[in-house]
Amino acid sequence: MSSEHIIKSYDEELRRLNNAITEMGGLAENQLATAIEAVVERDSELAANVVQGDAKVDQLQHDVDNLAVRLLALRQPMARDLREIFAAIKIASDLERICDYAANVAKRSMVLNRAPPVPPVYALPRMARVAELLVKDVIDAYVERDADKAYAVWIRDEELDEMYAGLFRELLTYMMEDPRNIGPSTHLLFMAKNIERIGDHATNIAEDVYYVVHGTPLTQARPKGDKTSLEAPRGPPPGTAEAHR
Repeated sequence: MSSEHIIKSYDEELRRLNNAITEMGGLAENQLATAIEAVVERDSELAANVVQGDAKVDQLQHDVDNLAVRLLALRQPMARDLREIFAAIKIASDLERICDYAANVAKRSMVLNRAPPVPPVYALPRMARVAELLVKDVIDAYVERDADKAYAVWIRDEELDEMYAGLFRELLTYMMEDPRNIGPSTHLLFMAKNIERIGDHATNIAEDVYYVVHGTPLTQARPKGDKTSLEAPRGPPPGTAEAHR
């Protein structure tokens, strides 16, 4: 009976860890969606709510770290359980950063609201929608332990990179046309970069999910569509590996 109780307690702690990650994922989606709504509606009060909501995500990450350390110290997990716990720590960190980027978008929107509307702002909601879907799908992949869905997110990040590159060029042109556009356009550039970075963190999570399921990492560099950097072209993505238990 004692052994059965220990097993049930262990399973419950793992469920709590998984539930905390899922809750963080939901908050990340909501924070980004609300930040973009604040941009579109030019609603500084809504943006302030996003900034304030960041504290809850920070607390959840703290809870995940504490629970993971407890599991590692007291349960001595092995094999897939050990991968699950280490992945949870990394995923919580990525989700916390995603929410930080959403808060950054909200903060800059409050500054942007003091200036006349900038035409290229229309591209931000399109970028954000792609980023939202990446976050949603990768959290679904985590919940379902679906390596194929995680791999699909890993590949689709290239679309977000390409959207960022296009907006980058458009904003540079807009700034060159009239120096008065430089201030608001610079804020938009930083906001777009924050959204692009959200996609990068979603792909980090996808790699962790893949590793949890298969026990082998995605080793090849992910495809990148952002041509604004000076990085050399990268090779094609790897094929699906065989599952390892």
